[in-house]
Amino acid sequence: MDSTPTGKGKGTDETAIGAILAELNQQQREAVLHGSEPLLIVAGAGTGKTATLAHRVAYKIATGTDPGRILLLTFTRRAASEMLRRVDGILRRLEAESRRTDTATTPASGRVWGGTFHAVGTRLLRLHGRSIGLEPSFTILDRGDAEDLLGVLRTELGLAKSDRRFPLKGTCMDIYSRCVNAREPVDQTVEADFPWCKDDIDDLRRLFAAYVDHKADHNVLDYDDLLLFWHGLLTDAAAARSIRSRFDCVLVDEYQDTNRLQAEILQMLCPGGIRLTAVGDDAQAIYSFRAATVRNILDFPQQFPETRVVTLEQNYRSTQPILDTTNGVISEAAERHAKNLWSQRPDGARPQLVTCDDEDEQTEFVIHQVLEHRESGLALRRQAVLFRASHHSLTLELELARRNIPFRKYGGLRFVETAHVKDLMAFLRLAENPRDLMAGTRLLMLLPGVGPKKARGLMDRLTGNTGRGT
Repeated sequence: MDSTPTGKGKGTDETAIGAILAELNQQQREAVLHGSEPLLIVAGAGTGKTATLAHRVAYKIATGTDPGRILLLTFTRRAASEMLRRVDGILRRLEAESRRTDTATTPASGRVWGGTFHAVGTRLLRLHGRSIGLEPSFTILDRGDAEDLLGVLRTELGLAKSDRRFPLKGTCMDIYSRCVNAREPVDQTVEADFPWCKDDIDDLRRLFAAYVDHKADHNVLDYDDLLLFWHGLLTDAAAARSIRSRFDCVLVDEYQDTNRLQAEILQMLCPGGIRLTAVGDDAQAIYSFRAATVRNILDFPQQFPETRVVTLEQNYRSTQPILDTTNGVISEAAERHAKNLWSQRPDGARPQLVTCDDEDEQTEFVIHQVLEHRESGLALRRQAVLFRASHHSLTLELELARRNIPFRKYGGLRFVETAHVKDLMAFLRLAENPRDLMAGTRLLMLLPGVGPKKARGLMDRLTGNTGRGT
């Protein structure tokens, strides 16, 4: 592959591009300069994955690719924003290197199609949904509302009054979502992941059929539908041509956390993998409980035979003793993309695995270590305790407070999940789509004396009147 920058975008020159690329290591530059053939960047933890992807986007723009024809898919909205912020920074530095700082420009990344699969799917469905019979005015059920709808239908079908235990609405939603994202039939999903529900397979099918019909009747989609209907768009020949023609470059972050449905979308969006860049690390695949499959990244070179694999191994975050431990653990994987992480920071303590009998002993050990480090000169503000989930910190928080050890906790209930925000969003959704049952029910139940049954009756009257155009 040619490893020198070629092409010339507006407002940049090859010298400026070369100066920006000089700060990358050899593997990162190879990834940035790769052409249009399918590219898999296997990026070990701390190896500058975000910098590499941002430089690739910036390089595409600097060498002439229209930013509005670049699609950047990330795992979270925050990741997309951070990536595009970095792209803007790189492009501004390119202008400075080209001595063109006297020209005011609008950030080019603002025109990049950047966001999560669900956000991009929503945007495409608004534009092309009519080609598969979907009205662009659809509203979206969040996870809580989708569960509530399944709960309502579960009651209407008499499943809640069964003489045996039937899965609760949250479990039903988990099963439905996994069926959609893993592309599995109900019986296969239940037998593999929810075996305690195997006697309810027929009733689950009835429930899911009613759920799908209700969404279609009321012009609402849930999060899984955003992917499923995007997939449907790409199976329509005319819509698929229109969507493919929008993009000259498709980049996907955290590819190890994609599910089968998302992989199929990418295969149809980029036939043969042409113009597709996937970035990820099979050793960091942690979302199988959400139907993500590590097979997507492991099988990428087989799915796209012309794939170039670039492995990022230089770690900028950790010391070598930590990486030696990491490499030892990763090497035990039965199947993997080979990599050996290394660092220019040779010194540092080896990681320790400490086993405690219970949570109280664990808390005591952590506090002892914190105070010991403090006495040795390491300030409290430079120490951190990490938890898998926010609620796991409760015991430690209480003990730190009892011992008068100051601390700051990061994390907790997300803003959009708080009750008052969900109430506001329900109001806005109902204003846009008067047939949105769950939004209307939520709002009506805020009124004194209105319960689920009365709210449902009022919404049925409202949707009936709306259907007659009054």
